Amino acid sequence: MKAIVVTPRNNDEFKFVASLLKKLGVNSAPVSQEDLEDIGLSSLMRRVDKTKKAPRAEIMKKLSA
Repeated sequence: MKAIVVTPRNNDEFKFVASLLKKLGVNSAPVSQEDLEDIGLSSLMRRVDKTKKAPRAEIMKKLSA
């Protein structure tokens, strides 16, 4: 199933949308700004090209820097 992320402009709009969804019987849950960033990062990670591999030595060199 798909989901929709709605970002209200202010607290009054947030309360209105939450109330409307509740009256419609639609499940909803508030999401923090940090959670939204995590969702975006997760989306980018899923779309990255996974066919190329970096040599272990190169990774270790960057980690030690």
